[in-house]
Amino acid sequence: MSSSSLFEPVRLGDLSLENRIFLPPLTRCRSTQPGDIPNALMAEYYAQRTQAGFLITEGTQIEPRGQGYAWTPGIYSPEQVAGWKLVTDAVHAKRRPIFAQLWHVGRVSHRALQPGHEAPIAPSAVAATGVNVFIPVGSGTGKLVPPDVPRALSIPEIHELVELYAQAARNALSAGFDGVEIHAANGYLINQFISERANFRTDAYGGSLSNRLRFLREVVEAVSAVVTPDRLGVRFSPLFGTTTEERVYLGLLEDNPAETYTAAVRVLADAGIAYVSLAEADWDNAPEMPDAFRASVRDIFGGRILCAGRYDLHKAQHVLAHDWADMIGFGRKFIANPDLPTRLKHGWPLNSLDPTTMYGGGAHGYTDYPFHNQ
Repeated sequence: MSSSSLFEPVRLGDLSLENRIFLPPLTRCRSTQPGDIPNALMAEYYAQRTQAGFLITEGTQIEPRGQGYAWTPGIYSPEQVAGWKLVTDAVHAKRRPIFAQLWHVGRVSHRALQPGHEAPIAPSAVAATGVNVFIPVGSGTGKLVPPDVPRALSIPEIHELVELYAQAARNALSAGFDGVEIHAANGYLINQFISERANFRTDAYGGSLSNRLRFLREVVEAVSAVVTPDRLGVRFSPLFGTTTEERVYLGLLEDNPAETYTAAVRVLADAGIAYVSLAEADWDNAPEMPDAFRASVRDIFGGRILCAGRYDLHKAQHVLAHDWADMIGFGRKFIANPDLPTRLKHGWPLNSLDPTTMYGGGAHGYTDYPFHNQ
């Protein structure tokens, strides 16, 4: 299979896509304050990147308690829904589909971000380690701090959260999104339920792997009922090595990650959803996702497999050629190169990323990266 495979059409659920490149979720912290409202600048940013066959928004919190970083957008208020409509209209004008990523950080938060400055919520009252959260300290300024110790959710509260995911999916449809992706990766709420590192419950939502997957199953079922399985994806971040590197936090490392995540993928296969997205470790000398695990996911899951994590054209070609994935996402490269697919196709040089403008701010480092030959 040649590198041109990346530029060939593909079906995703009931959608026909023009190529196999997708824009993955990328937190940029540009929402309007107060209210964490998507805005016209965000609409311009997404519209610039519609050379991708498929776009997924940055994580958007499903409720106020779901926020772990200042200035990230929500999808629970009427003002937020109206703001996202600016984004979907801009992307649809470019004839591309876009899904909203439904996000709840759970314990990866701080009282400064929580309603009433209450403790964050989680499956168990155990603080997250190896990660910082970003809290506001003034107008347009913030700082990184360790997360606060969360409080454990009651079973009725868990049931309420499942409905909050379903309501967020309804809001996404109202905002004009073509579907949604459930964020079950990166050590956030659903990942916390799945993980033996964060879930120490002794009830129906903890203990055995099957019990730890119960919240995922219930959220997938509830959201599927809103958007249909053909318009639903789920993102995981299976980790197969250490996360001790400074400022690296892909998620939680299980004792047997292959067993945990093949079981999680089976939940999605049984639900018949459109895709599973695998976020891969993307730092220097990061552990590779084992080929055997990639093959297992293909054997188990009948929908599309999306992969992202420090891909270049060569790595994308390799993974597609082995049929381990159907679509490839490019993150940092897409931030700095709004016309990335055309640059990859023609071998044109890439803009360099300015890491100081990744989170927060305005147009600089967001919508002012040049297109080729502009």
